[in-house]
Amino acid sequence: MTLDQLNFDCLYTFWMVAREGSIARACPKLFLAQPTVSGQLRALEKTLGHKLFTRAGRGLALTDTGHFVFRHADEIFSLGQELLRGVGGQPRELPLRLIVGIADVLPKSVTYRLLKPALAFDKVRVVCREGKTDQLLAELALHRLDLVLSDAPLHPSLSIQAFSHLLGESTITIVGVESLAQKFRKNFPASLDQAPFYLPTENTVLRRSMDGWFDANGIRPLVLAEFEDSALMKSFGREGHALMAIPSVVERDVQLQYQLQAVGRIEAIREKFFAISAERRIQHPGVLAVSAEARKLLAK
Repeated sequence: MTLDQLNFDCLYTFWMVAREGSIARACPKLFLAQPTVSGQLRALEKTLGHKLFTRAGRGLALTDTGHFVFRHADEIFSLGQELLRGVGGQPRELPLRLIVGIADVLPKSVTYRLLKPALAFDKVRVVCREGKTDQLLAELALHRLDLVLSDAPLHPSLSIQAFSHLLGESTITIVGVESLAQKFRKNFPASLDQAPFYLPTENTVLRRSMDGWFDANGIRPLVLAEFEDSALMKSFGREGHALMAIPSVVERDVQLQYQLQAVGRIEAIREKFFAISAERRIQHPGVLAVSAEARKLLAK
């Protein structure tokens, strides 16, 4: 195959369908009828010699080859936009989308800080989808997500072609309202024995780490409630009935937003943050920006 055999109209049609997730949603934006769009997709697949889409419910999912072609099409049409700008044209905005799956156990404040550079990147439109890690990894395997942010790496038992990238880690700080912080700060950490606690649910890495640390130090916390949503746990904590653990990296943010003060820091517990991608070598500019910010944020 040579470059002159590649039909860029068909490639643009493919790119729009991949962005929209279905032929029906892409047709109005392409100003084409469904039979025409379907025909152009078949023509492109015939030229490339590979299937680009598979059926996924009522929509379409990219194959491995389709994912590869989509990445390059993004670059091609982004360069086309720059070309038109350079000669004074008024092209339609074609932002590169970064679709991020966010594990629901991750602290919202950490997630925002990690994604902030991508949100400020005018060439990237960030789409956030929150859910259970296993569900998000299934979406990643179907190339419906560009990235999954999680508190754990990809488990070896999962038959998913993906790669874990350690973004960084943070120590843990025990926090509570001012009255609780003053009460339990003295003689920390022994003071935590029988202290009231809100804890993450048992399916989280942080909870398992905390349980191990409690056992190792002979501490028996009085667990009042368990939470999957860290933001909800902090909202409860603001009412002043229990202590909780947060990543030390967002200690100041939590203090300002929820009026919670530090009781003490646990250096032995490290909460890790991972980016899981379908690519061994990250190339998406939005993901690169997230990784760079993580290195600065979590190096503290």
